[in-house]
Amino acid sequence: MTAPSRQRPRATELLPYAEARLGRFLSDLAALVTIDSGSHSPAGVDRVADWTADRLAALGFSVERVTPEPVGGVPTGDVVIGRRRGRLAAVDGGRRILLAAHMDTVFPDGTAAERPFTVVGPLAHGPGVSDDKGGLLAGLTALEILDEAGVEDYDEVVFLATPDEEIGSPASRPVTERTVRGAHYALALECARENGDLVTARKGVADFHLTVTGRAAHSGIEPERGANAALAAAHLLIALQALNGRWADVTINVGVLRAGTRTNIVCPEAELHVEVRSATTDGIQRALAAIEGAAAQPAVSGTAVTVKQLDLCPPMEKTAAGHRMMARARSVGAELGISLGAAATGGVGDANIIAGVGVPVLDGLGPVGGADHSPQEWLDTTTVPVRVALLAALIASLGDARTG
Repeated sequence: MTAPSRQRPRATELLPYAEARLGRFLSDLAALVTIDSGSHSPAGVDRVADWTADRLAALGFSVERVTPEPVGGVPTGDVVIGRRRGRLAAVDGGRRILLAAHMDTVFPDGTAAERPFTVVGPLAHGPGVSDDKGGLLAGLTALEILDEAGVEDYDEVVFLATPDEEIGSPASRPVTERTVRGAHYALALECARENGDLVTARKGVADFHLTVTGRAAHSGIEPERGANAALAAAHLLIALQALNGRWADVTINVGVLRAGTRTNIVCPEAELHVEVRSATTDGIQRALAAIEGAAAQPAVSGTAVTVKQLDLCPPMEKTAAGHRMMARARSVGAELGISLGAAATGGVGDANIIAGVGVPVLDGLGPVGGADHSPQEWLDTTTVPVRVALLAALIASLGDARTG
């Protein structure tokens, strides 16, 4: 293969390198899928972390392993952070590029043995094959072909692999936020949408716990002395669900409702667990104000409602910088003969956390895959070379501001 020119390498120059690595990609993917690495299986996640760290070290990356503080006493695997300086480290115009993937899956131990890695026609199957072991491996492979081709058109590349994305990254989030600060661009390695689209926006999520306090009384002798928290909670549920449709970018779901202990007691307490999703931070704030407004006017006399926000995962909002990144990706894709669409999704990922720090991020840069979190999960192996070449060329393009 002919080495790319010292100008920004064209994606078509990098494609042969990616095509030559397809066989190894599939054997590596099989090895990764064989490891049970559910979010609550830290030993399995750490096996993936070992593998990832070894690959980064072989590429000349300095590698750091961080064991996050357990959240709620629940341990996770390690975070892996790899760093490598490029040839533009001392040049005005060099950029720091962060690649982000996750090592955990949603599947419990034993799933890999029950559903081993298989390839049927063009599609690979197995737990985590698309979400996110295919994306993790695509990122490492893109770095390997850049290394093989002698392309170091960046100030620094940072590779971040997290252990708990599938449960909202509660332990790794502080590590991610520290790591991404100072990056100029971030490329998230979730697999592309089923139609090949990249992801330019993700909704944010806020979780709330509402406690309804009433007054207990004997339901047969003196029910009039009670204040039924269950009834107040039922009215509140209806009021909150009715908020759906008020704003185009906001959804509200009362996912849990609990009340009472005995049928002969007027219910003294109830609780609601509420999720808000919005494409914007403003949308989440509007929903919170509406929830607090409904809570301030309970439908049952003698009851009161308190609202507590449990968590907030910021939205990955559409921004001018993100639009420019997408335009750059489309330009690189055109060199490879593929047309890239831009998708917005209600699902969250580590890209949300990156966006919340203020770093422009583009997601969906793994191969094309689908049916995530299900036994039917698949990855289209025919898309691996072109998507890896796209990713590699995009790293080089974004890494050198002088070529933009």
